[in-house]
Amino acid sequence: MSPEPAGTESAAHASLSRRDFMRIGGLAAASASIPGVVPGLAEASFFAPKFKTKHVVLVALAGGVRSRETLLSPRNVPNLMRLGESGVVVPSVGVRNVGHYGALLSLFTGRFEVMGIRENDRGGDPTIFEYVRKHAGLPASRVWLSASGGPQQVNLAYSLHGDYGAEYGANLVSADGVFNAELKGLVSSLGRPQAPDEAEDALIAKLRAAVATDGPKLAGGLANDAETTRRVERLILDELTGRGPEITGPAAGDVRAMRTAVNVLQVFRPALLGIALTNADVAHSSFNGYVDVIKRNDGEIGYLMRSIEADPELRDTTTVIVLPEFGRDRDLNERNGLDHGDNSDELRRVALFASGPDFKKGATVKRTIESIDVCPTICHFFGVKPAHAEAKLARELFA
Repeated sequence: MSPEPAGTESAAHASLSRRDFMRIGGLAAASASIPGVVPGLAEASFFAPKFKTKHVVLVALAGGVRSRETLLSPRNVPNLMRLGESGVVVPSVGVRNVGHYGALLSLFTGRFEVMGIRENDRGGDPTIFEYVRKHAGLPASRVWLSASGGPQQVNLAYSLHGDYGAEYGANLVSADGVFNAELKGLVSSLGRPQAPDEAEDALIAKLRAAVATDGPKLAGGLANDAETTRRVERLILDELTGRGPEITGPAAGDVRAMRTAVNVLQVFRPALLGIALTNADVAHSSFNGYVDVIKRNDGEIGYLMRSIEADPELRDTTTVIVLPEFGRDRDLNERNGLDHGDNSDELRRVALFASGPDFKKGATVKRTIESIDVCPTICHFFGVKPAHAEAKLARELFA
């Protein structure tokens, strides 16, 4: 049994005889007991032989988070501090784009993107998901993105680049309950069943027929194998029928994204898992609300880490990297909140926390690295060079 996140709602046990995927909100049982989930799924390694890492989790604190409320206020983030103490902390990570969409996209492409905060088009540069899927040969079932909601975040799964695109994208689960957001209209058109099993089975049959079973392609080209698609279908159905528990309060979307990510990690054993948390943007109107989000997100990061530590397969093979997209202004605005536009060091310098079997232990990197360096650093684990990235490998993180 995986640990419950401290200070959050307890999840009821899911019926394993009815579902292959656990309900959003908590792991119901060890993955080995779930039908269709094979122990040791991660044994087929896509990583460079010299690394002990077999799973990489990237957590993007994408709402804008200052170091003053994290690294410099350790009581706010005891789990982040513990992550850093077991691995490595980079107190000075430089960012350039301080608009949400462009800054977040930059973490996943390894380029300083110029997308504005109100733009909602897919980027033109390949994402980290596309790089590792195309060049390391990862199947879709091994590459995932869990996002806390919003139309821009679905664009992180893949780009419009002609040599990459949807065929090499990540499986996406967003906090609004939509799996692979491009399927929303399709699924809705097939009907939204209530409790009866017959209606559930009928919708699944229609959904399977719509996406095909022989080399199914979801999200306009995302190819999953038939077994993965079967589990995906069940997740869609559970979400559409509202079986997940209600999650409310500060960072509710972020909490849901993190719990979904933990479930994905336990069931699918992804080689690469991205998590985008955005609720800290409440800082514009409320400093206290922003701090509450930071604290709750830290609790969920603790839940993630405890889940990894409790799993014999993940414990010694998982690398976790956490960093914000950018910081916040130095001074409060007239609403007693924090914007992101004053060009101060508190805005343009953030802290990175990371831990894994191939990283340094208990180290602090004094040199400034760039936020975009995360992309080639993760690609390095797979022996892949992101050809279109302008970033550099952060060698200082490695032991």
